[in-house]
Amino acid sequence: MHLDPEDERILAGEAGETRQKMLELLVALGRVFGAERLVPIKSAQVSGASYKTIGKYGLDWLASLDAKAVVPAVLNPIGMARTRWEEMGIDPGFAKNQQAVVAAYERLGIRLDCTCTPYYLYETRYGDHLAWSESSAVSYANSVIGARTNREGGPGALAAAIIGKTPCYGLHLDTKRVPQMVIEVHADTSRWGVADYGALGYHVGKLVGNRIPYFRGIKPDTDQLKAIGAAMAATGAVALYHVEGVTPEAQKNRYDLSGLETISVEQAEISRLFTQIPVDAVALGCPHCSPAELAEIARLLTGKIVTKPLYVFASEGVINKNTRIVDTIEKSGARVFADTCMVVSPVMEQYPSIMVNSGKALAYVPNMCGGQARIGTIEDCIQVATE
Repeated sequence: MHLDPEDERILAGEAGETRQKMLELLVALGRVFGAERLVPIKSAQVSGASYKTIGKYGLDWLASLDAKAVVPAVLNPIGMARTRWEEMGIDPGFAKNQQAVVAAYERLGIRLDCTCTPYYLYETRYGDHLAWSESSAVSYANSVIGARTNREGGPGALAAAIIGKTPCYGLHLDTKRVPQMVIEVHADTSRWGVADYGALGYHVGKLVGNRIPYFRGIKPDTDQLKAIGAAMAATGAVALYHVEGVTPEAQKNRYDLSGLETISVEQAEISRLFTQIPVDAVALGCPHCSPAELAEIARLLTGKIVTKPLYVFASEGVINKNTRIVDTIEKSGARVFADTCMVVSPVMEQYPSIMVNSGKALAYVPNMCGGQARIGTIEDCIQVATE
């Protein structure tokens, strides 16, 4: 693996023990995956942020590090809202440990935006090399923007942030970004919303595993693209997909699809995912809500009062730019929280059944929160929360 003189200096320990260890980690990853070199990155997104998922030993490891990120780096959602954790009903002991995790990352130069949608906050362009770790963010960056990132583990993304480079293999290479199978969707998608596309992703992820699918027969907008990718990453391991005539690389490249396995998806296969189980709470924003999604939630809640707990999750940056919309949502009794989400916060574990509008949440809630999940449109979710 080729290293430039500065890399060799870091590897020799001349820039400190932490940088040495971080570069050793990146070099080891590169050798495992056959990378010939490191590539400079524009930004990093670091997972392993919720105390619920990393625990004491993860916190101890973070506290042992002594270096700063050299590229813009953002943190994944944590286990609570930093400034409203008491309002969420978070245990003070958990809050203390979570605050220690946040302080450790802040000391390392990681920006405390705590979001799975960093593309709403930081400019990311076609062709940019990144080191992102959250599965839905990776899918969006690769597929919707046309940037280049593998799905990094938390330590690997942190190492890349501190070194400013990542091993150049996998989805950083043109040859690894071509379609591997075709998905033909046979349905009237003209009335589909985010939930329908999330359900499509939930279903297709189980069919394709970690292969790169090429979709035909759909014309999703950006929020719907976010929903497809997030769900496929949750039920499969899809880090890149293409949509004919929609996503940038599908528009730019004439892929040879002959000989690829083709799978047809019918409307009935998607419709059966929309079950009618009783609901104890409703949660929206997995991945974190876009400004347009917040506006839609506010419109549907105007003049209404919630009768069930309704949680809405978005990044602090998006919330701060849409305060009037957020105020409208919260007048209904719903609550909009930054920094966290329904998957990584322990607060959602108290509800036996949660309604969501996300294919990703449909997949994760049973395992991460221990309850049942029901998917519906945003309209369905608001109706259930206010009936």
